[in-house]
Amino acid sequence: MLLTILKILLFFVALAGVVFAADIALRMSGVIRVSAFNHEISFEPILLLIALVGLFLLFWLMLKILGLSLAVWKFINGDETAVSRYFDRSRERRGFDALSDGMLALASGDPRAAITYAAKAERHLKKPEITDLLVTQAAEQARDEKTAKEAYKRLLRHERTRFIGIQGILKQKLAEGDTETARKLAQKAFALRPRHEQTQDKLLALQARDENWKGVRATLRAKLKHGAITRDVYKRREAVIIAQEARIARTAGKIEEAQTLAMEANRLSPTLVPGATLAARALIERNTPRKALSILKAAWQHAPHPELAAEFAAIRPDESPGDRIVRFAALTRLHPDHPETRMLLAELHISAEDFPAARRALGDLSSSDPTGRSLSLMATIAHGEGAEQEVVRDWLTRAVSAPPDPLWICNACGHTHLRWNAACEQCDTIDSLEWKRPLKDFRSSMGVLSEANADPLTLSKEGTDSNT
Repeated sequence: MLLTILKILLFFVALAGVVFAADIALRMSGVIRVSAFNHEISFEPILLLIALVGLFLLFWLMLKILGLSLAVWKFINGDETAVSRYFDRSRERRGFDALSDGMLALASGDPRAAITYAAKAERHLKKPEITDLLVTQAAEQARDEKTAKEAYKRLLRHERTRFIGIQGILKQKLAEGDTETARKLAQKAFALRPRHEQTQDKLLALQARDENWKGVRATLRAKLKHGAITRDVYKRREAVIIAQEARIARTAGKIEEAQTLAMEANRLSPTLVPGATLAARALIERNTPRKALSILKAAWQHAPHPELAAEFAAIRPDESPGDRIVRFAALTRLHPDHPETRMLLAELHISAEDFPAARRALGDLSSSDPTGRSLSLMATIAHGEGAEQEVVRDWLTRAVSAPPDPLWICNACGHTHLRWNAACEQCDTIDSLEWKRPLKDFRSSMGVLSEANADPLTLSKEGTDSNT
């Protein structure tokens, strides 16, 4: 739009200049003599001006004739399109000018004008694979889904723009919630350009939404092959998918398959908590508790977690509270100052009814880093020590309003999950769940919190299934 206004202004400036020169020539008196080669010619000023304009037009006409002659000469010598190109040159220039105006209009936030310029460019250029690209961008900016969809469909007709057309329709299908069609389009786009990282990620998300874990693993292998992810990231994500498959197999009653998958997941990523708990359970079922202990210690060394403690308790479910405190030293001495370790020790001493030791284990955690779980433990300790009911109720009241304990939270979208999953329930991102505290309180999960952070002493092997 701005370019068009400038052209109009330049035209009027040039026209005003010509009129001003003609006016000056008409006002001048006398003659102008031009001498050349012993000849002298006299002109009146106005006639000289007309002659100069005529010479300019004659020069322009000679250039056009010369260009046409060259085109005819090329045609005679075998260039069949030389003449048509000569006559199309001006039309193409107008077309590209319209295309440029459309791009400027789009950049300036006027999508309707951009669509108009794109239509004008198409009339001159006859290149829909170019002009439709401008139409799609302008229609999306104007939120004209119908026009955008029609342009994307036209892009499918050309090999060079077929991938862009598929991508555009894929985005629209995702917005409409048609995941089945979107998944098929993503597979076609992936087949056209397997190196395209955004297409890889979209296909991964759609496969995860459909719980097509074999498809997810195949796409991950393609990402590794084309350099989109490193081998370490690939191993970690493959472990996440295998751990998910192991959990599904266990739920379906395929215990041997679940055990094999769990061991493979732990081999690929020993620090993955769900993989470690599933592998430890498999080893317990195979009567090899020492290996289970080694797996749990390695995962706890990386980051203490209540699910690891629960599985550690399941190794010897019938031992006495005193013996359990001694055995749990294999974990608690690894990160003695970690909040999870301190709360675990407090729970162990509460189970042994040694409430002073439980208070010492908890330390100042209830004041320096209070959470619902640590304050609930203080309420239990106070009750065990015979404190007044008002004191116990005060601790419980503070526990209800305290900051929440860690949960599985998606790093991509921030969605809070009640249990671990290979992909986020909200955005379908693979391996995005991290055990950390929510930014906001999550009251609806209090029941799950109580279960996930329960006393590992009372958790049997069956009782830990829901926290895997």
